[in-house]
Amino acid sequence: MVATGLQGTTNDQNKQGVVAPCGARESVVGWKGLVPAMNSDKTVNAWRSWSSVGRWTVFGTAACVLISVAFNAVYFEDLGRDAFYRAIVSAVVLPILLGAPLFFYLGMRLRGLAITNRRLGLVARTDSLTACLNRGAFASKVTETLQARGTGALLMIDADNFKTINDLYGHESGDEALTIIARSIRAVVRPGDLVGRMGGEEFAVFLPAVDQSAAEAVAERIRRSVNLAIFTPDGRQRSLSVSIGGVAFDRPATFSELFRIADQRLYGAKQSGRNRAAVVHVSDHPFVELRQIA
Repeated sequence: MVATGLQGTTNDQNKQGVVAPCGARESVVGWKGLVPAMNSDKTVNAWRSWSSVGRWTVFGTAACVLISVAFNAVYFEDLGRDAFYRAIVSAVVLPILLGAPLFFYLGMRLRGLAITNRRLGLVARTDSLTACLNRGAFASKVTETLQARGTGALLMIDADNFKTINDLYGHESGDEALTIIARSIRAVVRPGDLVGRMGGEEFAVFLPAVDQSAAEAVAERIRRSVNLAIFTPDGRQRSLSVSIGGVAFDRPATFSELFRIADQRLYGAKQSGRNRAAVVHVSDHPFVELRQIA
């Protein structure tokens, strides 16, 4: 188990806002990794939605043309050559003139419904305050990932003295503190990592394909990133801190097992003085006697 204590910060560091422990470069790299991924997803979804409209328009109109031509070819085959030719032309032109706009309109309506469903799905999976995954969505995605990967780590993160922030500065400032903590976490994790809000002032991060040493490093970066965040509820800089408990694994494990161990380590970090990170391996985690912490 590794435990890290409070690190001092200078006024110059506080002015920089959320910064990774190795300097501003790591924080910027984290955001640069997230933004292209988000833009890429939006581009792919937009292309798929418009391609769906195109398919409905093209294939729907083509089907109407084929049916119309086949019908006219059978029904008017005994007419003269000129009349038969005109019947085939009308069988092609009329479905295009009437069917193409109709199928385009239908495709646009279906595209709108698909976009609405995606937005509703996003709202259902996302915490509205912090834009992190909510507890149910986070647990579901971690469970899916655990079925495909055999190594990784789960970190549980809890804001220190959060009740004091609410009591002194009000719940609006408490909400602001939570959004700042969420941004600080996202600033130092990889694009493929999962970040969720588990409820109240508690967050979780799932790190696929990392060992215990890497998980400890990420936990420390998160802790220091929160320490360096700018939080001015009364016009003056106030410090924020988090306690972190984590568990790394290199064998098949369930979400409930990892959650239990990481949560136990989180309580251990709280008992050791807060503003600490404690990460253990799934096969070697000492028991921590829990006691109430204000």
